Amino acid sequence: MKRRDFSLAAMGLTTAGLPWMAQAQSKAAAPKVPEEGTDYLALDKRIPTEVGAGKIEVIEFFWYSCPHCNAFEPAFEAWVKAAPKDVMVKRVPVRFRDDFEPQQRAYYVLEALNLLDKLHGKMFNAIHVERQQLNTLPALAAWAQANGIPAQKFTDTYNSFGVAAKAKRAYQLQEQFKVQGVPAIGIAGRFYSDGGLAGNMERVLQVTDYLINEVRKGR
Repeated sequence: MKRRDFSLAAMGLTTAGLPWMAQAQSKAAAPKVPEEGTDYLALDKRIPTEVGAGKIEVIEFFWYSCPHCNAFEPAFEAWVKAAPKDVMVKRVPVRFRDDFEPQQRAYYVLEALNLLDKLHGKMFNAIHVERQQLNTLPALAAWAQANGIPAQKFTDTYNSFGVAAKAKRAYQLQEQFKVQGVPAIGIAGRFYSDGGLAGNMERVLQVTDYLINEVRKGR
């Protein structure tokens, strides 16, 4: 979903056409070898990664309330499970508007409590299947309580310095990668791709594999 669409949604407007991944199908068939400027972008300035030597960082930028992120999640989760050992995956929740921050912080609460594996998918399900409006701290705390996290513990962690710092860093990464829509992928602090560039998210994963191999070769 493109960044501009989020702003229109905030004003009560709708965007024409099909969703991100459906729209992407109308693009011309992508070349077998990914091309810079078509399938991905090389960043003007490399971004320091948080992985050790010999490791390659892959970042997924997402937003819990984005329907395209929800649709992409199963494919990305499968890709993560099959990723080589030298690939370190990090998810980064975006904040295109101030009202994104509650869900952004909620992700880091789950991380701090070591509950991402258990509740990350459930958050998507609650929003997109159960149609819960989880966009404020009270609503998120109530959801946490229903899923085994005391509401006060969730709230205290949400308001902690550590979670605030991670949310701030997430916003910095979003801006450094110049994220234009979600879901999107950042590779090795050097490359960026999303469905608007590559054509669809399946292609983005192919581009990601290609770029990982290029980084391994020192290119």
